[in-house]
Amino acid sequence: MSRHLLIVGAQRSGTTYLHSLLDSHPEITMARPARPEPKVFLSAQLAARGREWYEATYFAHVRAETLLGEKSTSYLEHPEAAARAASVLGVAEILVMLRDPVARAVSNWQFSTENGLEDRPLDQALADNLRGARDWDRAVSSVSPFAYLERGRYADYLDPWYAHFSGHLHVRFLEELTSDGAELASLYKELGVDPGFQPTSLGWPVNTSRGAAPGLAPGLVAEIRRYVADSDARLRTILERELPWPGRSAPS
Repeated sequence: MSRHLLIVGAQRSGTTYLHSLLDSHPEITMARPARPEPKVFLSAQLAARGREWYEATYFAHVRAETLLGEKSTSYLEHPEAAARAASVLGVAEILVMLRDPVARAVSNWQFSTENGLEDRPLDQALADNLRGARDWDRAVSSVSPFAYLERGRYADYLDPWYAHFSGHLHVRFLEELTSDGAELASLYKELGVDPGFQPTSLGWPVNTSRGAAPGLAPGLVAEIRRYVADSDARLRTILERELPWPGRSAPS
């Protein structure tokens, strides 16, 4: 019987890059089509169609691969998605990619701007976000295109996934995965596939924003660090390790 894995987020944290690394492994295949993302477990109606429908719809291309994967980064922000995935798939490997919350917020702003969803300058958009959430058109996006800072409070989103997939949740950091080939080998090993496989490239091949983002004022960066500080502290406790980005006192 095939096994399953889900890349559940976080958005703008290298999940498309991770998707390409996993799909290149001969023992792993990812859902097709990859775009739009399947998002099956956002819908009670779709999830109710069951595992047989899920595999027939997104994995008809499977040959010898034994680990079937999906990337839908909206899952992390929808706590009910974890229960639905568990009810359909049973045991599954859950992958969470994280990134420095400040860098992630900037990338999120670039993405929203490039897609015509955001018209505010970067500093204004993030400063406004510190004061509260902005509504959005739910017919356009399943999650807010303006949750630049909330989305970086990673510890707020992990509990449902740990509750339903204890022992099968794998957290990785973009900063480490792109700089250390041993990180990918370690992940392959955790997923139960050949850790010796080497993809063609460990570079940054896909889904990057166009051009450089504007710089952020040091004071605003410090405010953002304070905003995520309690979440970062809980994340350190959950993972029992330091995080690969500056703490709240860092000026940039």
